[in-house]
Amino acid sequence: MKRRILFIVTLIICGISGKLFPQQLYYPGAQWLPGKPEELKMNKILLDSAVNFALHHEVGMERDLRIANLTSYADEPYYDIAGPMRHRGGTAGIIVKNGYIVAKWGDVERVDMTFSVTKSYLSTIAGLAIDQGLISDIHDKVINYVWDGSFEGEHNSKITWEHLLNQTSDWSGCLFGMYDWADRPPREGSLDDWKNRKLLEPGSTFEYNDVRVNLLAYSLLQVWRKSLVSVLKERITDPIGASTTWRWYGYENSFVNIDGYSVQSVSGGGHYGGGLFISTLDQARFGLLFARNGRWNDKQIISERWIHSAHQPSPANSSYGYLWWTKHNNPTLVGIDSDIFYAAGFGGNYILIDQEHDLVAAVRWLEPAALNDFMKLVMRSVK
Repeated sequence: MKRRILFIVTLIICGISGKLFPQQLYYPGAQWLPGKPEELKMNKILLDSAVNFALHHEVGMERDLRIANLTSYADEPYYDIAGPMRHRGGTAGIIVKNGYIVAKWGDVERVDMTFSVTKSYLSTIAGLAIDQGLISDIHDKVINYVWDGSFEGEHNSKITWEHLLNQTSDWSGCLFGMYDWADRPPREGSLDDWKNRKLLEPGSTFEYNDVRVNLLAYSLLQVWRKSLVSVLKERITDPIGASTTWRWYGYENSFVNIDGYSVQSVSGGGHYGGGLFISTLDQARFGLLFARNGRWNDKQIISERWIHSAHQPSPANSSYGYLWWTKHNNPTLVGIDSDIFYAAGFGGNYILIDQEHDLVAAVRWLEPAALNDFMKLVMRSVK
């Protein structure tokens, strides 16, 4: 009898300590709990050093983002700002370990532009379409879903969903008055030379290009038959407990007819303005969803298969997946053992995910050249 009582007591003690039964994963509710680094096997001194480093390495760009954009894209033919923009805040960030906030700095509730971080949200909308069966296969040609002229012709008709997601389509055309030379205008020759260039076989060459990403957003709008803003809210941000302060914009002229209703086709970044405006806190929740393989509490919000696929190296660029950056052969992150993948946007906006250590860092307005050193400090703090 004494042995039986001793065995039961041992079970209880081991269960409480987590040595016998796995601890339940923590997911933040309306109030996001802080965690003590030392209790989560992190070195507080090194973690504090990472925060101090970020505070002293704010990106050196204009707070007035209209000026920042006009300066950056001054060489782009016919460049104009077509969507909303906003003055940016100062450097800010959150580091999450095992679901708990172990460090934060700056105004993490401020809503700011995210620029190309928006692309990773758009990728998620595509993943949901795959999960829902709205898109049968990632290798399907887009013209089989979108037949309005955007994908006609010998070249454009070859383009698949995967080509749009890993930026290898070399799609040629004009969307909402914006030509496919965006981001990479010709440095030599005329625009006519660019229009008459030899097109690259879809899937063969990586080309970072905002207009083609906007084309993906437009194509997904045609598939979902509803605003992608509503899809993101209903399928992602509401289930993970994000705030209602975020916004997702397109352009003044990007409204299209969807089943008799005027719906704005959103942009995949802030190249022409628009894109996702969101707080650091909400960015961190989105990152935690990916760190946990698409699961939130007891619900699989997006399939684990898609989470895995989204950050696999693509054939044309091993450091890029489906609108997510990978660490493979990536000069941005070197000397870090963990297999980190991340979303990145103009001006030093990042969501960095380390699934191995259940760690997320949401960072705003960090000097891009300082990202590697910042992450080295963060990763060194993980014991």
